[in-house]
Amino acid sequence: MKVKHCVITSVDRDDLKDGGSEIWAETIRKVREISEGTTMETLVPDFAGKWENLERVMQERPEIMSHNLETVRRLTKEVRVQAKYDRSLEALKRINAFGLRTKSGVMLGLGETRDEVLETMNDLYQNGVHILTLGQYLQPTKEHLPIAEFVNPAVFKEYKQIGLEMGFKYVESGLSTLQLSCRKTFNF
Repeated sequence: MKVKHCVITSVDRDDLKDGGSEIWAETIRKVREISEGTTMETLVPDFAGKWENLERVMQERPEIMSHNLETVRRLTKEVRVQAKYDRSLEALKRINAFGLRTKSGVMLGLGETRDEVLETMNDLYQNGVHILTLGQYLQPTKEHLPIAEFVNPAVFKEYKQIGLEMGFKYVESGLSTLQLSCRKTFNF
C-alpha cells in the first residue's frame, strides 16, 4: 500500500492479562518488517496502570506514542467510565520519560470551562506531552453523552496559541482535528 505514516489503535483489552500489549508490540514489529519506511503512531490505552504492559509497547519505539486524556478532570468519570485522569497522566509521563514523542487529545464541548481546559493543557504539558490535539466532541449515538456546546472556532484558535506558548511542539485545535502527520514537524 506504500503507506508513509500509519496510526495503530484498538479497543481496550482489559480482559487480557497483558492488556493486549503483546499484540501491540507484534503489530509494530510486523509493520516494520513488511514496510520498513512506514512511520507509526500508536494510540494506546493506559493498560489499567499495569506499567509492564505499557513498557512492552514502548520498547518497540513507535515514532509517536499517544494516549488520549479525552476530557478535563471533573468530567473524567462521566466521559471515561473506567479511566482515571491521574493514571492517564502517569502513562503519558512514562512514555515521555522513555524518550518517545508523546501525544494526547482532548474533546471539547462536553461542558468543560475555559479554566478547566487550561488546567488540562497544563497537566498534559507538565507530564511530557509534545503533541496536543483539541477537537469538538460529537455525540456518536443517542446512548452517549449529549453535546453541551459547539465550541467557537475562535476559541479553538486561542487554545492553539496558548498551547504553543506553553511549549507544546505541535497543537492541532479545531472543530475537526484530523489525524496529524508529524513527518515535516519532527523530520521523520
